[in-house]
Amino acid sequence: MDDPYKILGVERSASEDAIRTAYRKLAKQHHPDLNPGNAGAEEKFKQISSAYGLLSDAEKRGRFDRGEIDAAGNEKPPERPFYRNHGDSAGRAKYRAEEAFGFDDWDSIFGQAFGERMKRGSSKSRGGDVRYALTVEFLEAANGAKRRLTLPDGRVLDVTIPPGLEDGQVLRLRGQGSPGAAGGPDGDALIEVHVAPSQLFRREGKDLVVELPVTLAEAVLGARIEVPTIKGGVNLAIPPNSNTGTRLRLKERGIAGGHQYVDLKIVLPPGPEPELAEFLKGWSPKHPFDPRKDMPS
Repeated sequence: MDDPYKILGVERSASEDAIRTAYRKLAKQHHPDLNPGNAGAEEKFKQISSAYGLLSDAEKRGRFDRGEIDAAGNEKPPERPFYRNHGDSAGRAKYRAEEAFGFDDWDSIFGQAFGERMKRGSSKSRGGDVRYALTVEFLEAANGAKRRLTLPDGRVLDVTIPPGLEDGQVLRLRGQGSPGAAGGPDGDALIEVHVAPSQLFRREGKDLVVELPVTLAEAVLGARIEVPTIKGGVNLAIPPNSNTGTRLRLKERGIAGGHQYVDLKIVLPPGPEPELAEFLKGWSPKHPFDPRKDMPS
């Protein structure tokens, strides 16, 4: 994987909030559900999620910045060059010793290594928490769902999305993080969930708002129209003489007991309507009004 900072388009000094903001913007842009059949977008989304999974974990980010792990989270072997290639004045390659070790040095190194291993083995310690990112659909977040998350190491986690989950909420899966040492408990998996935007619903806390197009006749005469909700369609009575901007309420049809509000929008036919035009030429409203009287000057 390429440099995660470049994938998210942020500087190495970027704050956690800046990294999170960059991820959300890119994830929404390249989400597979918003780009059906686009293999390039799907691959880009995987790279974005993997990059955010590394940079959103403070420990992993620090280790990556220090060169201890690569962009995929794999351990990098320490570099211990004993000799460095250089050329002399004649252009011939020679080797110069950069670090010289004696037997005492090797004894010290092995002693430290085995000492640390014995020390770690003698006391239990909890494994570290590991952060992951998961994007779900709007209806999955609103109604609750089960999603399967495949980890970089090939493990699979089943994640329960609780009803009403909000964008950016973090779910904790106990014991699914890094393994503990010397029989200590495993760490947890922290799943930061991002909710893909809906083209139909707009969320306001627990309430939902839907803009409903209606014809001129439906608005003037009234009608019963099926309106989409997160649980399926329901019939809504449109009162006579409704206008664009009229807001109607569907009680407790929102999220977790909230309401759904329906904002009406009058839409004229796409083509000419000669009869309607002829009628309007001879029609005078009983109560004339100026729809632009309240416009700022």
